[in-house]
Parts: sequence; C-alpha cells; structure tokens
Amino acid sequence: MVTMKVYDVFNGDADGICALIQLRLAEPCESTLITGVKRDIALAKQVPPDSPAQVNILDISLDKNRAAVDKLLAAGCKVFYVDHHFPGDTLPDTPGFTALIDTQPTTCTSLLVDQHLGGRFHNWAIAAAFGDNLNTVADDLALKAGLSYEQAGLLKTLGVCINYNGYGSTVEDLHFHPADLFREFVKFADPLDLIASEPAAWQLLRDGYEADMADGLAAPVLSETDTSLVLKLPNAAWARRVSGVLGNELANRNPDKACAIVTETESDHYLVSIRAPLNNRTGADEVARQFPTGGGRKAAAGINELPAAQLDEFVGVMAEFWR
Repeated sequence: MVTMKVYDVFNGDADGICALIQLRLAEPCESTLITGVKRDIALAKQVPPDSPAQVNILDISLDKNRAAVDKLLAAGCKVFYVDHHFPGDTLPDTPGFTALIDTQPTTCTSLLVDQHLGGRFHNWAIAAAFGDNLNTVADDLALKAGLSYEQAGLLKTLGVCINYNGYGSTVEDLHFHPADLFREFVKFADPLDLIASEPAAWQLLRDGYEADMADGLAAPVLSETDTSLVLKLPNAAWARRVSGVLGNELANRNPDKACAIVTETESDHYLVSIRAPLNNRTGADEVARQFPTGGGRKAAAGINELPAAQLDEFVGVMAEFWR
C-alpha cells in the first residue's frame, strides 16, 4: 500500500506554529514543512500539484491561495484547511476538501485546532491566543483551565515571543526559521514544560524580543489623533522583527485607538502593520485592502509594500476610518 506524502503548510507566526504543534503532537508523522515569514502567505503554491498528497494548510488566507488549492484538489490531493482569515466568497466544493474556517475576531487557527482535537494540548492553544493578541480570550481560557496567574503570564510571554520571531522581510531577519522553531518546540507536549526547561532556543528568542521591543517603544511617532497612532521604524532587521508585536503592544496600551507601524524598506516603499482598536476589533483588513499588497483580518492586517507616495494617504485613512 502506497502512503500519501504529507505536506504541512503553515504561517510562520505563533498561531501557525502552535496550530501545527498541536496537530503533530496528536498525529505524529514525517511531513514536508512549508512556511516562511509571517507575511509570506502565498504558500500553497509551493506544494507540487503533480501527485496526490495529504496537504494540511494552517493560518493562511484561502482567498490568497485559492488557485493553488484548486490545482492540488484537481491533482487528487486531500486538503485540510484551518484558518481565521477571509476565505473568499465560496469554498471548494469537492470531497477532497475539509475546512475549519471561522473569521470571528475572537478566535484564531490554534483555537480552531484545539476544538478539533478536544483540547488535548490546550496550553499550546492558549499560548497562541496570547501571541495573536487575543489577550481577553486567552486570559479567560487560562482561568477556566485552572492555570495560575503566573502560568498564564508565562504562556503569554512564550506566545508573544514566537509571534515576534515570525516578522521580517526575509527569514534572514529572523532569529529562527519558523520550521526550525516548530521542530524545537514540538518536542514539548506542554509549553509550560518548555519554559521550565529553558532550552537555548527559548532563551535566545526571549532575550531578542526584550531588546528589540525596547528599541521599538523608543521609536518616533509619525501621527497621533484621538482615534489613531502611527509609529515609524527604520530600515533595520530589528525593526522588521519587532513591527508586529510592537503593534500589539501599542494596541494594548491604547485600546481606543487604531495603531500602525510603518517600517522603511530598501525600496521606495514601506512595510505596514495595522491593529484595529482593541475596543472595536474591526476594520484593519478594510484599511489594508485600500492599498496595493494589503490584506489581513478584521482585528489585524498589513500592507507588504506601501508606495512612499501613498504614505500621507495611509496616515489620513488611519486618522479617519475609526471616527
């Protein structure tokens, strides 16, 4: 009997990594890992559509990968799709396609996997929720799970640091390739055991996060209104790494404001990370999609290449959209 080859395709952020950790802890197998920096979401096309395979796709928009998924299904592949981003107007209607998709702003891919597995590796899902800045949701889950305040705090730090590692223009910006970080962390059925054992990968990730966040919080403010806050970061690896988690931190500190991080790049463009107000977690995707290469979800979105000529326009949209 010939066994189908398995491909695990996942976003390189905390949600994608923690979702796959749960799946592989539940069903260990040899698989080909396909991932990259957080913004690299056109990943399904990296799976060769030349023979039937089991393809698991986690935490990337079906809307952005639909053509590649259709090719895989046409080749006889079985596709298991779990995500919380906008999937497009329709889903593939074929027996080979199975989906767990929920775009509510209070869930994430790891929480959907957690439900799918009946909570078998629940602490990984809680860490992912913290990493995805679903702090209220994660705090509630931690309380219901009987975790102490200290344990919840540890999971939050871990989730945020894993998420931090996913940001960058290329994998060279990152401390770890997301696939390597997955391989290191999947060794632990409970993330609290990982934290307690203090592996070298965890120490490096935590120390890098603390240093980059200190620099990010000292960055200049480009624009601030009663409904928005925009910071500007330089063209530097540390700035690209910290942009996403800095956006989350600013959102937490300013819950009534939409926050954006605008990072200079080598070309005449900016890399943009957007967070909707925590007290009104909607609209980030709508703002992002007004510009080329923009997309994301209601609570958090981004623009991969904002032309410099449109920077003032973007700042203006941020100032007006949530009024």
